[in-house]
Amino acid sequence: MDNTTKILVTGGAGFIPSYLAEKLGERKENFVVIVDNLLTGSLTKIPPSRHSNIKFIKGDVNDFHELSRIFRSYSFDYVFHYAAVVGVKRTLENPVKVLNDINGIRNVLELAKNTSVKRVYYSSSSEVYGEPVEYPQNEETTPLNSRLPYAIVKNVGEAFLRSYKKEFGIDYTVFRFFNTYGPKQSKEFVVSRFIAKALKGEDISIYGDGSQTRTFCFIEDNIEATTNAFYENKFINDVVNIGGETEVAIRDLAELIIKLTASRSKIIHVPALEEGDMTRRKPDVSKMKLLLNRPLLPLEEGLKRVIANTQYIL
Repeated sequence: MDNTTKILVTGGAGFIPSYLAEKLGERKENFVVIVDNLLTGSLTKIPPSRHSNIKFIKGDVNDFHELSRIFRSYSFDYVFHYAAVVGVKRTLENPVKVLNDINGIRNVLELAKNTSVKRVYYSSSSEVYGEPVEYPQNEETTPLNSRLPYAIVKNVGEAFLRSYKKEFGIDYTVFRFFNTYGPKQSKEFVVSRFIAKALKGEDISIYGDGSQTRTFCFIEDNIEATTNAFYENKFINDVVNIGGETEVAIRDLAELIIKLTASRSKIIHVPALEEGDMTRRKPDVSKMKLLLNRPLLPLEEGLKRVIANTQYIL
């Protein structure tokens, strides 16, 4: 394993990092270790056994001793720290559990600075921007002003990375993820939830009047951009928005899914969330486009791909 690049992917039984681990595992020179406590992840998402260079370990990155044993067993070259409590409803209902994820980023960086880790990649979130004050939301100029625990933790994680770079020289890249969708995404997220409801002909519930907007990034665009940043050594000690570029109202998303599935589902409106449902989201994806060097997949095409591959969400 001397000439092998050893990569840790935390949270790798989750939606985005499981795709990431599989993509990294396509290169035989990579040895990928997935660590996940399966709180929100699933064994069904872990890359299939044909990938002999991918290993799964059940573990909690928020437990220093547990994580340090894994670091001692493998001299990691790179870490993709994606483990986190996710989902709007779950994070709003479990704020203390969310805040505990600060321990995970501290543990990763403490172990990274004392081992052979060259760089840490971190999954931050569009939530750090809070209620938008600038369009599109730019990595350098848009204020980070969310007060929600999930967003605060992501912001603190970014601050940890900058601080460990300054004091210990650990390189990093921050990916701020906007809505990403695709096969294998669990039903608690908007696209997969709407598709599951539409395929069953059930009513689709929308918070408020549905005028709130989001952009939607297909999983393959997300993974290609982030792995290109890794392989091409781009945006080191920098922040990159990873998201779609077309703003879509949630009401229009539901109507499009009903059309594409030829569903009899009806849209019903439920009371707006008291917090956590921002009115608009639109990232500046200039950096992401440099990483992709191709157009992003249109939403309708991406939805068709998910609808054709629904074994995970039904």
